[in-house]
Amino acid sequence: MKTILISIPAFNEAENIKPLYHTLKDALINLSSNYEFEYLFINDGSTDKTVQEVSYLMDHYDDVTLLNLSRNYGKEIAMAAGFDYSTHDAVITIDADLQHPPNLIPKMISLWETGYDDIYAKRKERKGESFLKKATSKLFYKVLERISATKVTPDAGDYRLLDRKVVAALMSMRESERYTKGLYNWVGFKKVAIEFDAEPRLHGKSKWSFNALLKLAVEGITSYTTAPLKLSMYFGFFVSFSAFVYMIYVLIKTLIYGSDTSGFPTIIIIVLFLGGCQLISIGIIGEYLSSVFIESKRRPLYFKEDIKTSKKK
Repeated sequence: MKTILISIPAFNEAENIKPLYHTLKDALINLSSNYEFEYLFINDGSTDKTVQEVSYLMDHYDDVTLLNLSRNYGKEIAMAAGFDYSTHDAVITIDADLQHPPNLIPKMISLWETGYDDIYAKRKERKGESFLKKATSKLFYKVLERISATKVTPDAGDYRLLDRKVVAALMSMRESERYTKGLYNWVGFKKVAIEFDAEPRLHGKSKWSFNALLKLAVEGITSYTTAPLKLSMYFGFFVSFSAFVYMIYVLIKTLIYGSDTSGFPTIIIIVLFLGGCQLISIGIIGEYLSSVFIESKRRPLYFKEDIKTSKKK
């Protein structure tokens, strides 16, 4: 009997824990005779009753495990903790808010059995999300796709089934500044997509604020491609060439017509423009240097407070 881990990162998702578990069980009831499922809830430093809700499940069911992280590390690190925990034949990552329909899992498993190693769910519709969030997400993927040397899959999140060899590949990369959506494509292996409509959250509000999404986007770009550094260099060449052409023009004009004391506003504009370009370039370099600084410390990705298993086992 093959074993499959259902990995569920959770941060303040108390209201969604029980509905998610029972929805998953209902979706997988016909597969329970051929596969052994373990439901791993990764508590990412929750401050509500998430732990109590998972503990209730552990008291009544024998297939639930709780992994408590020492603090809130963020979803990317919580998923890495789930990969580290797994000794299973496959891992399925799914959000705790029921935006990912569990009824896709039987199809994922079926495709896995045909030889695919990474079966990912691709969103067609994003219900319950604002127009601004949808538009900025679409723009981000377009930009990343253009500047990245590795293929980028738009609208493909972390809801996916991964074979144990894909999980092992992801576990071997211990970078702290993680953009797992990029790592999925970087490690390769045989992939296939399943399309679905993302539902609104069952309870609560999204933990992804604008600042958190912006930080993730910056991490995605700086950890997935060095194109901004190259663009900064190319733009520097362009500005320098333009300045050189303008210098020749001013020189020739001065030789022909003599010295002209006018043009002070033009000089100020050019100085401010070049200063802005320099600050932008320094900022881009700074983002990469900060990533290098963090990675050079070689700190562990996370610390576990404890791991608890069902009392009925």
